[in-house]
Amino acid sequence: MFRTALRNVLAHKARLLMTVLAVMLGVAFVSGTLVFADTLSNAFRNQSAKSYDNVAVAVTSHASHADPEEEPGLSRKTLDKISAVDGVAGVYGRVEGFAGVADPDGKLIGVGWSNKGSNFAPGKDGKDTAYTFTDGSGPVKDDQIALDKESATKGKYQVGDRVRVATNGPVKEYTLSGVFTTEDGAVNAGGSLVLFDTAVAQKQYLEPGYFESVTVIAAAGASDAKILDAVEPLLPDTAVAKTGQALADEQAKNIEQGLGSLKQVLLGFAGIALFVGIFLISNTFTMLVAQRTKEIALMRAVGASRKQITRSVLAEAAVVGLVASVIGFVLGIGLAVGLRSGMAAFEMKIPDGPLILSATPVLAALGVGVLITMFAAWLPGRRAAKIPPVAAMSSVHAVATTKSLVVRNSIGTAITGLGAAAIVVGASTGGSDGRMYIGAGAFFALVGVIILIPLLSRPVIALVRPLLVGPFGVAGKLAGQNAVRNPRRTGATASALAIGLTLVTGLSVIGITVGTAIDKMTTDNIKADYMVSMANGGDLDQSALTALEKAKGVSAVSPQQDAYFQVDNDYVSASAVTPGDIEQVLNVDVVAGNVDSLAKGQVAVAEKTAKSKGWKPGDSLSVTFADEKKATLTVGAVYKDSEFLSPVLIDTKIANQHEAKPYILQIFVKVDGGQTSANEKVLIDALGDNPAITIMDKQDIRNEFGGAINTMLNIMYGLLAMALIIAVLGVVNTLAMSVFERQQEIGMLRAIGLDRRRVKRMVRLEAVVISVFGAVIGIGLGSFLGWAIGETIKEEIPGYTLVLPWDRIGIFLVLAGLVGVLAALWPARNAAKLNMLNAIKAE
Repeated sequence: MFRTALRNVLAHKARLLMTVLAVMLGVAFVSGTLVFADTLSNAFRNQSAKSYDNVAVAVTSHASHADPEEEPGLSRKTLDKISAVDGVAGVYGRVEGFAGVADPDGKLIGVGWSNKGSNFAPGKDGKDTAYTFTDGSGPVKDDQIALDKESATKGKYQVGDRVRVATNGPVKEYTLSGVFTTEDGAVNAGGSLVLFDTAVAQKQYLEPGYFESVTVIAAAGASDAKILDAVEPLLPDTAVAKTGQALADEQAKNIEQGLGSLKQVLLGFAGIALFVGIFLISNTFTMLVAQRTKEIALMRAVGASRKQITRSVLAEAAVVGLVASVIGFVLGIGLAVGLRSGMAAFEMKIPDGPLILSATPVLAALGVGVLITMFAAWLPGRRAAKIPPVAAMSSVHAVATTKSLVVRNSIGTAITGLGAAAIVVGASTGGSDGRMYIGAGAFFALVGVIILIPLLSRPVIALVRPLLVGPFGVAGKLAGQNAVRNPRRTGATASALAIGLTLVTGLSVIGITVGTAIDKMTTDNIKADYMVSMANGGDLDQSALTALEKAKGVSAVSPQQDAYFQVDNDYVSASAVTPGDIEQVLNVDVVAGNVDSLAKGQVAVAEKTAKSKGWKPGDSLSVTFADEKKATLTVGAVYKDSEFLSPVLIDTKIANQHEAKPYILQIFVKVDGGQTSANEKVLIDALGDNPAITIMDKQDIRNEFGGAINTMLNIMYGLLAMALIIAVLGVVNTLAMSVFERQQEIGMLRAIGLDRRRVKRMVRLEAVVISVFGAVIGIGLGSFLGWAIGETIKEEIPGYTLVLPWDRIGIFLVLAGLVGVLAALWPARNAAKLNMLNAIKAE
C-alpha cells in the first residue's frame, strides 16, 4: 500500500503542487519565526554578557530627587570607600540622561528615545573600560564631548569639529575630543551616545558630586561574590548592588521574555496561515479521491481493507508533507535572514552574531508540516475507505446523502448560533471579560459558518447569477452553474478566503473606528497651530516656554505641565496651564462657572472628577502640594473631560511655587496667520534650532496620535498576507482539478460551438464567483466581530462611534474578484487548449 501511495504521489505531481506550496509557506513562516527569535535572542544575550564582561559588581541608586533630606545618588565619598575594598581594581561612577546630537543640517541623529548622554569616567590610566576609542580621547574639559562611532559617521564629524548637542535645555556647542565604540544598549538600538566630562554630566543630569550608578572592576583572581558582600554595607538604603553575572543573567531573561511576545504573535499568524492551508489540502485530497473512485473500489474488490485505503491516503499526505516541510524549512531560514536584514534597513540595529539553527525549528517544521497535511487528508482518506467494491463496475462517485447534508447543516447552524450568542453577550458585557466571550464566540462562529458555507453557496450565488448571464451570456450562465455544482468543494475553497478576510475586515473595522475617534478627539480639542515637545518624549526645559512666549507673532501659548496635590489624603493629578491662553490653544468646554477664574488663583475641575468628589464652583479645597505646603483653593469652573487635560487645571504660577523644576510635556502655541512655513521658522529660531525639540502642526499632531493605528493595521495586513496567498492557491487548485474532472464536458461544449475565448471566460467567472462569495462571507463576519470588540472598548475612547470602512470593504471585494481572475489564468488556459476529440474520449 505504501508503494501504491508513492506511485500516486508521483502520478499526480502537478495536482499536488499547490498543496506542497501551501504547506511550504506555512512551515516557512513557523520555522522562520523560530530561527529568527533564536538568532535574536542569542545575539542580544551575547551582547548583554559582553557588556558585563569586566564588571564585578554594579551598584544602582534609586534615590528620590524630590526628598531634600535624602542624598540624590551615590556620593564621591561612597565611591572612595568602595575603592578601598580588597580585590577592587577600579570604580567608575555614572550619570546619564537625554542628549541629542545635530547633524550638519540641524536634524537629530538617531531615533529620539534612545539618544543618550553619559559621563567619561577615566581610571588612573586615563582610560574608561566601558569605551574603546578609535580616534582621539575622552572629554576632560567643560566644552568637550566624545561621540559613538556610528553617530560621528552619520554626522560626518571628525575630532576637533564643533558639534551642537541638546539636552532638555538650550542647545550648546562642544568640541569633539574623541570617537569610540561601545556595547551600550542605546547605540545598539539605533540611537546615539554623547560622553561629557563628569562634572558637566553631573550638573546636567543629577547634582554635582553625585552618581546614579557605579561599576566596580575586580583585580585578577578576586571573587565577585566577596566584593559584593564587602560593598553592600557601604551603600545607602536607596542603593542596590548585584554582581555583573547576575545582571547579565537578569538581562538575558528579560530579553527572552520580550522576544517571547514577538514570537507568539508571529506564530499566531503562522497558525492562521496553516489553518487556511488545511482547507486547500483537504480539498485537494477530496478531489484526488473522487477522481480515483474506480481505482480505489477495484483495490477494495481485490482485498484491500478500509484501514489500508485510509493508510494509503495518509501515506500520500505524509510524503507530500515531508517534501513541503523540508523545502519550507529552507525557505524559513531565508525568511529569518530577510527579517534580520529588514530590521537593519529600518535602523533597528541588531547585534552581530551567527544564524542559530537549533533542533526546535527543525522538529517544528517537520512535525507541523507532516501532521497538518495528514490531519487535513484524514477525512478524505476516511471517505475513500467507504467506497464500496461495486463502484468499480460503474463510474458513479459516492455522493453525499440527504441525511448527511441535513446532519451537517444542523450541526453548523447550532455551532454558528452558539458563537453568535457568545459574541453578543461579550459585546454587552464589555471590558476584558467581554473580549474573552467574543474570542470564544468568534471561534465557534467561524467554525459554524465554515460548516454552513456549502448550504449558503446556492442562495448567495443565485443572487449574482443574473449579473453573470446578462453581460457574459452562455459563459456566465455555465460559470454560475459550475460554481454550485459541488457545494462542498465551493465551500471549502471559499472558506480559506473567508477566514483571511474575516480577520482583515475585523481589524479594519476596529482600527478605522478607533483611528477616526482619535482623529476627531484631536481636531475637536486642539485649537493651537503647533504643539512643541521633546523628541525623546521627555520634559521640556522652562527656557523653551519662555522663548516661545517672547517669539514674534505668537498670540497664545500654554504648557501642558504635570502637577499634583493632595485633597483629603487623595492624590489629584493636575495640569498647570497659562490662564487666558489655555482656552485659545485647547478646547475647554465649560459646563459650570468660568474658566477665567484660573487667573484669580482658582482651579477648574473635569466633570467626572467633580461628580465623583462632589465638587462644584465656589467650593473651597484644602490642598497639600508636593513640597508639603498647604493652601486653600477655590473651584472656579467645571469642564467636560478631555484627553489633553488632567482632571484639574491650575495656574502655572501657583504650581511653580511648589515644584523645584516644572515638568512640561508639551507646549501648545497659536500664531498670528496660522500655520505657515515662515511661522514655523520663527518658532524653530526662537528655540535655538534645537534638534531635540519637535514642532508639530495640526496634521502632524493627528498623525502622531492616529499614525500608530495605521502602522499597526499595515503590519497586520502584511502578516495576514501569507494566509491570503494560501487561499489564492486554493482557488487555483480547485479550478485546475475541476477542469481536469470536466474534460469530457468541456470537450462537448467546444464541439457544439463554445469557442476558446468563452471557455476561458467561463472558468474565470467561476473563479470570480467563488472568490467573491468567500469575501462576502468573510467581510460580513469580520464586520460583526469588529462591532462586538468595539463595544468592549468604547467606554475607554471618548467619542467612539462605529465606522464601517466602506472604501476598504469595496477594495477587499475588488481584490477578491481580481484574485479570482488571476487564479483562473492557468486553469482557464488549460481548459481552452483541450483537444475536443481527446476530451470527449477521456474517462
